[in-house]
Amino acid sequence: MANDKVSLNGVEVFPFNSEGELLSYIDRFKGILVAINAEKILHATEETRAIINRNVGYCDGIGAVLALKRKGYKEVVKIPGCELWLKIVHRLYRERKSFYLLGGKQEVIEATVCKLRKEFPGINIANYRNGYIKTPEEKQALLEDIAVKKPDAVFVAMGSPKQELLMEEMQERHIAIYQGLGGSFDVYTGAVKRAPEWWVKHGLEWAYRLLKQPSRIKRQIHLVYFLWLLGRGKI
Repeated sequence: MANDKVSLNGVEVFPFNSEGELLSYIDRFKGILVAINAEKILHATEETRAIINRNVGYCDGIGAVLALKRKGYKEVVKIPGCELWLKIVHRLYRERKSFYLLGGKQEVIEATVCKLRKEFPGINIANYRNGYIKTPEEKQALLEDIAVKKPDAVFVAMGSPKQELLMEEMQERHIAIYQGLGGSFDVYTGAVKRAPEWWVKHGLEWAYRLLKQPSRIKRQIHLVYFLWLLGRGKI
């Protein structure tokens, strides 16, 4: 079992060797799941390191996987967050647990809930709302709603570190499984297309996204730099 975190540039990551191992872990230890990739490791600040290290960091990118393998964790695997949350839904749905969804534009969150209800008939969605929290009053109402509804799993799609900071505030009100999803609702509803299976399977999803969106080149340069540092033993 991957019970011990491994430090990568001060970012502590669990070397889970399967989705099943991660799911078993959060069954026993409720907490906030944080996706870790090369960019988060490379550009970690004191604040972002602290946020990740307080919670459950898992490998969501090939860079993080390669870094852990270099440290001797040969069985570690990439666990895409956009797939993981649906595995959590499937697992808890069978146990008739409840869910709370937050994030994205209004039309995206509504489409997400609609699709979930079709794929998981009778799913218990405690509540949902878009990710545009504009006033302290709206935020307070959300926190109070979480405390009242007491969902078993909460999914927040707002981008890092905003979503993690909000989930920590929620967790102070109610202990549950929390996962930050970034743009996963967009992927789930088809608003954003994922790479084909072959690219994903071979750890080349980043290359496919670059081909489809060349403007991402500035971000992907960071991955090349990360791999260079990794090769020199700097991470």
